[in-house]
Amino acid sequence: MLGNFVYYNPTKLYFGQDSLKYLNDELKNYGKKVMLVYGKGSIKKIGLYDEVVKILKDNGKEIFEDPGVMPNPTLEKVYDGCRIARENNVDLILAVGGGSVCDYSKAVSVSAYCEEDPWEKYYIRMEEVNNKIIPIGCILTMTGTGSEMNGGSVITNTETKQKIGRVFGPEVFPKFSILNPLYTYSVPKYQMVAGIFDIMSHLLEQYFSGEDDNTTDYIIEGLLRSLIHSSKVAVKNPEDYEARSNIMWTATWALNTLVAKGKTEDWMVHMIGHAISAYTDATHGMTLAAVSIPYYRYIMPYGLKKFKRYAINVWNVNPEGKTDEEIAKEGLDRMEEYMREIGLVMNIRDLGVTEDMFEGIAKSTFILDGGYKVLSREEIIKILKDCM
Repeated sequence: MLGNFVYYNPTKLYFGQDSLKYLNDELKNYGKKVMLVYGKGSIKKIGLYDEVVKILKDNGKEIFEDPGVMPNPTLEKVYDGCRIARENNVDLILAVGGGSVCDYSKAVSVSAYCEEDPWEKYYIRMEEVNNKIIPIGCILTMTGTGSEMNGGSVITNTETKQKIGRVFGPEVFPKFSILNPLYTYSVPKYQMVAGIFDIMSHLLEQYFSGEDDNTTDYIIEGLLRSLIHSSKVAVKNPEDYEARSNIMWTATWALNTLVAKGKTEDWMVHMIGHAISAYTDATHGMTLAAVSIPYYRYIMPYGLKKFKRYAINVWNVNPEGKTDEEIAKEGLDRMEEYMREIGLVMNIRDLGVTEDMFEGIAKSTFILDGGYKVLSREEIIKILKDCM
């Protein structure tokens, strides 16, 4: 393991079919005023809204609702949420929904009492939080982002066409998260599959960096194998509890900072995907899917040793009689076959991207240096062309 690091995660998880009952215990730790955040109403269709409201009322809480959080939460929506939180002096933000609802709630939690524009302070200048933070709790209904156990918050500025992810410190992590795999059954197949690839991409972004032999890579390989197996089962039978519970648990561990320890990290697939979403409002996981294979084929020669290992240890490629490049290429070919099998979008044209957007997308893409190749704007445009 290279480098020095500190690992600390303050989020308490309640996992399983009976996990909602523990909300009663958690509510005792906070004041009377609760801001209930959710999306466009799916939690009402499955009856979860009524259950949560009953628990809140039984515990004497005053509820301030903030519905309508969209799949790619906008800055305008964050400003509105800040107003609700600040005007009502809420004691707890309870996010009920998927990763976007959790991300949005974190943005509101740090921004409500920010004395300047939180977009400029926290998302552009990436400054530390030095104002009051409203604690949040999450009840998860869709897996993928890992937002239930990390400080990540991705927000879209529709005016500037920027989609920026800010990773806050442990002080912004959810205080608790409730994970019941049954709540994920109602998610449409398209969204389920997009979430599955979001999990895979989180793991790969951290895996494809560095050349040292470290424990973290072995953990990632195990999580990937579990995800591949369970996702194939879930696509055929979305109500297979074992598969859905394994996917939910893998999503949490893919991005709760554990598998980043002792490694550099790439994250360029996410950076390009975010820029695409800012232009098209496409589903996050599908932007990652459409970009991944062309991107990894482009950088493979620069990290050939790891791509060879990936092919053998994750995709069971037989290395006998093959060159390192042939082994690595076969691994990516098998990954592409799997992606098509579970129904992912494999090109950005299907997500609404047109060639006249290339320059803008490349310009909006944050270029990072943690992976095997630091891209130029021209190389990003080449990759985008390969993604069409």
